[in-house]
Amino acid sequence: MNHQNVILSPGLYFVATPIGTARDITLRALDVLASADVLAAEDTRSLRKLMEIHGVPLGGRRIIAYHDHSGSGARAKLLEALAEGKSVAYASEAGMPLIADPGFGLSRAAAEAGHMVTCAPGASAAATALTLAGLPTDAFFFAGFLPNAAGARRKRLEELREIPGTLIFYESPKRVAASVADMAAVLGNRPAALCRELTKKFEEVRRAPLAELAAGLEDRPVKGEIVLLVDRAQEPEVSEGDLESDLQAALQGNSVKDAAGIVAEMHGLPRRKVYQLALQLAKDS
Repeated sequence: MNHQNVILSPGLYFVATPIGTARDITLRALDVLASADVLAAEDTRSLRKLMEIHGVPLGGRRIIAYHDHSGSGARAKLLEALAEGKSVAYASEAGMPLIADPGFGLSRAAAEAGHMVTCAPGASAAATALTLAGLPTDAFFFAGFLPNAAGARRKRLEELREIPGTLIFYESPKRVAASVADMAAVLGNRPAALCRELTKKFEEVRRAPLAELAAGLEDRPVKGEIVLLVDRAQEPEVSEGDLESDLQAALQGNSVKDAAGIVAEMHGLPRRKVYQLALQLAKDS
């Protein structure tokens, strides 16, 4: 028996569940599931099966369904249990609750009502893929699912184009080829990785520039749960001499701030970096 029955303080406990391999559950998560007064889940069957695998008894408790389509009634039941001083455990179908999964409304309402909100953390497809992708991890942006329609999808990609970090997306196998092709068109041929079926039997990671990934998906379609990762935009190579020359010209008749903005936009460089150089040039002149 891996779980322990423990005394839980009243409050809301978000519980991370495995994204594939059932043994990726944490011991603390099993303790919370075994001990909470009230259980809730995005998918009641998935949580019941997970508890059966690990020998965690329901003990007469029923699992309350709480998902994007359950409405305010289910949330009200859980908030009522919290108001009664009970411990409530909530698990999404796979991974961390709230990460492209339900739970945000419940978390906010519970916190606003003054209840304790905590988490038994664990597996996350986004973090797992970031570890495997071979792309920079010092800064990243989780963008979730892109829109279904091509026009809306490209517009969203344009909004994300200048983010200075690795981009992380979730995608379905039906749309992934179109999404990767749009990424190549809008973001440019950046290094990327397609991770699928993480922690499962057919786990696969394809690392290649976006154009190559798109071509590969035409020849070898994929199935299963997919995470796409795309490298950040690379700063254009501009010589310091050219940059200083352009700034000197822009400073004629413009403020330091405006000159820096003009040159930064001209070369696609961060404004802050150009502004510091503009300040120095203005000081020296």
